[in-house]
Amino acid sequence: MSLAALATDNTLATRAQRVAAVAAEFSDNVDAEGRFPKEAVDAMKAERLLGIQVPAAHGGESASLLEIAEVCSIIGQACASSAMIFAMHHIKLSSLVEHGEESQWHLGFMQEVAGRQLLLGSATTEGGIGGNLRNSICAIEIDGDTCRLTKDATVISYGAQADAILITSRANADAAPSDQVMTVFRKGQYTLEQTHVWDTLGMRGTCSDGFLFKGEAPAEQVFQKPFAEIAAQSMLATCHLLWSGVWFGIAADAVSRAQSFVRAAARKSAGQVPPGALHLAEASNLLQLVKSNLLSGIRTYEDAKADGEKLSSMSFAIAMNNIKIASSQRILDIINKAMLICGIMGYKNGTPYSLGRHLRDAHSAQLMISNDRILANSSTMLLVQKPDFSLLG
Repeated sequence: MSLAALATDNTLATRAQRVAAVAAEFSDNVDAEGRFPKEAVDAMKAERLLGIQVPAAHGGESASLLEIAEVCSIIGQACASSAMIFAMHHIKLSSLVEHGEESQWHLGFMQEVAGRQLLLGSATTEGGIGGNLRNSICAIEIDGDTCRLTKDATVISYGAQADAILITSRANADAAPSDQVMTVFRKGQYTLEQTHVWDTLGMRGTCSDGFLFKGEAPAEQVFQKPFAEIAAQSMLATCHLLWSGVWFGIAADAVSRAQSFVRAAARKSAGQVPPGALHLAEASNLLQLVKSNLLSGIRTYEDAKADGEKLSSMSFAIAMNNIKIASSQRILDIINKAMLICGIMGYKNGTPYSLGRHLRDAHSAQLMISNDRILANSSTMLLVQKPDFSLLG
């Protein structure tokens, strides 16, 4: 497509490609400096991509999960940090879309997210619980019409740049660690005292520093539904699926660079098949497996949404866990094969075939909700879950 056509085409994929073009321009600098990809996020807002999930009746575009995952993939091929920010925003937005209509305040805020293109951050981790988002130490305090919360959040996704933070806590001071609620705090309703610096191997531009969070807001901003239901019915599935969309994008760009390298070698080899061609075929095969895994997971989620009981079932949770495990492990195999193909030109920075950033970003995939934790949860459920190994199951 010509540049002129790209500028006037307003399909969702083309809008994502325009954002990706901006993200690609700054991706190496964002990674090198570990800075927030402001240019790419500003482009997302300009293209009005932050509200696409909101129903059209409330000011959005009623974009499907498949469409959102495709945007994650397109941006992920340019800048993984930018794509992950987009994904995490829409993971939090899914909680508003799926459960926000139950409250007039949350409905109004969802409409504002779409109208003003607000960026939503996430604070589910906490000092003392590791990465177990289904437990909290801190507790929300409800005092009449006001709620207050102090949380030692070891990671808040792009916390300093977010327009609002969706944060988890115990439902009250006497509640069990797993009896949680989620609350929306808008910028201006909280303070952030930095406690940890996000200086990481990869995904450096997400700027997910640690903060001591202190917030006070109207009590109506607490979600009415327990976080356990929100997590099971929207958040965990969209986490695994949209993250997988980002990871697919990283791997796809690695394969694209490897393919360009093999083509360049073929042009110089007088009709001989370059040695990297076999690895390229293997990488392409693995990439197709990741794509098929993701598409299957999205179909499973869309089917389950029509049945609340199925959405909260162990079989569904296991299926979503398997999507995350498979995607996060496979992309490293793909990028390693691409590195073998490109050799020293992939290992070096600053070449058209450089893959160092891809490899470093991809290593985060197995750690974002640890694969070991997910496998432990699945193994527990598999002890009591009746197996269903049919192709149509």
